[in-house]
Amino acid sequence: MTRFISLVVAALVVVSSLIIYGGTAAAHERRMVGPYQFVVGWLNEPAYVGLMNSLDLRVTDTRVTPAKAVEGLEKTVTADVQSGGLAPLSLTVTARFGTAGAYNGYVMPTATGTYIFHLKGKVEGLDIDEKFESGPGRFGDIEATTALQYPNKVPTANEIGARLGDLQSGIDQTRLLSGAAVVIGVIALGAAFAISRRRA
Repeated sequence: MTRFISLVVAALVVVSSLIIYGGTAAAHERRMVGPYQFVVGWLNEPAYVGLMNSLDLRVTDTRVTPAKAVEGLEKTVTADVQSGGLAPLSLTVTARFGTAGAYNGYVMPTATGTYIFHLKGKVEGLDIDEKFESGPGRFGDIEATTALQYPNKVPTANEIGARLGDLQSGIDQTRLLSGAAVVIGVIALGAAFAISRRRA
């Protein structure tokens, strides 16, 4: 009886672990590239702006059962990330310690929205050139942290930039008005000086 209870408890621990830790991979895109299954997303999801995150790449060879983790891709695959039509940022692909076939590429997203991971290179001799775009049914876009902030809301970098732009615009207008006032003052002084000379 004690042995049966131990087996039930062990099974519950395994199932609960899969439920708890399986959530991250569920928010990833799965794609077959030749005989290899690619699982791509953010390492930490939901993914938030201004917080360090990473490409979460996992590759398995489905020609064997169970599928075998593909190792060594940090030497043969390159990755970059792109958002908002800007130039892509190259990521350093590293093997994840303690997890065969899993790879990281760290980045700190600084804007909300859609991000694209671009993977190129070779997987065990197969040439690959794949793009994985965030969005519904794939993996999460980068989200704002506003809803999580407590007790005070911290302005985002975009909001600070907009405020600084407004401030700079106000400063530029003030300079323009000051310059015009100086010119008008010089003209008025010149006119007053001319009138005083005529009277003399």
